[in-house]
Amino acid sequence: MIEGIFVEGLIYGIMVLGVFITFRILDFPDLTVDGSFPLGAAVMAIMITNGHNLILAVVVAFAAGVAAGMVTATIHNKLRVPNLLAGILTMTMLWSINIRVLGNKPNLPLGRGVETILSVFTRWFDFVPREWSLLIFFFLLAMAIKVLLDLFFRTDLGLTLGAMGNNQQMVVTQGVNPETLKLIGVGLSNGLVAISGAFAAQYQGFADVNLGQGIIIAGLASVMIGEFILRSNRIGLLTLRAILGSIAFRGLMYLGRYYGYYINLTPNDLKLITGILIVISLVITQLRKQKRAQTELVSSAAATQGPSGSSGADTDAVNTRQPERGAPDQEDRP
Repeated sequence: MIEGIFVEGLIYGIMVLGVFITFRILDFPDLTVDGSFPLGAAVMAIMITNGHNLILAVVVAFAAGVAAGMVTATIHNKLRVPNLLAGILTMTMLWSINIRVLGNKPNLPLGRGVETILSVFTRWFDFVPREWSLLIFFFLLAMAIKVLLDLFFRTDLGLTLGAMGNNQQMVVTQGVNPETLKLIGVGLSNGLVAISGAFAAQYQGFADVNLGQGIIIAGLASVMIGEFILRSNRIGLLTLRAILGSIAFRGLMYLGRYYGYYINLTPNDLKLITGILIVISLVITQLRKQKRAQTELVSSAAATQGPSGSSGADTDAVNTRQPERGAPDQEDRP
């Protein structure tokens, strides 16, 4: 049971990393995720069933996700369409494309005899139970992708992407085209989402055109849950908490599925619970921001009043004596 939660959390954690890039780094709310996730699953499934190389299938799935993200960024950049609407347009078009990729069928089972990356890996680790070997594989995969992202965001390009999310005008003044950065960032995000979909299809044993329904909500909830687990501005911890948030979210969904009947919850209520989690996260985030702002205001007020214990008369006396020592007058100080 517990290993299954971690496995699913790590699989979808790759998707959460993609959502983290668009929502938190680029400040680009992107709904393409609901279409690029099943796109990666569809590409992986059709290439596996047709006997293509497994590594090549993952690369093609990643490239398909990158292409989907770049379509969204292009619609946003060239047609001046708001990012949310651009993502909805691409997501809608991807539904038909995914049907085409699956051979004009809504789903495609992989079958027991079909060899996948997971079956190869579990065969190498046949001395441990299958669930634990899958846990080892997805842990290594998620950590490898996390480390690569950490290294990328320490490069000049990665730092520029982060700067654009905070202040796009500053990037423009540096002579960098923000449209190019959006192409790269949104493309990378959806490429990671497609990889997650590719491995989800192998883990579940089938690809379905509706596999990504509501996946963006799960990704956003995971990002916000991760922000409660770890609070840091370091990129290494930011990516780590995205993965931890995914695992925590899957654990909460497991509790809702298997123990929710005590309070009359059914699996149909899980989307409602997810939405409520996001709303609660947003409310707590706003309260934290207000509390931080009040703390900073009090600190700045205390700093302007000088050291504690000094009266206003003492301050005036100091100010009147300072000009005699050649110090600048109070009004001339910055």
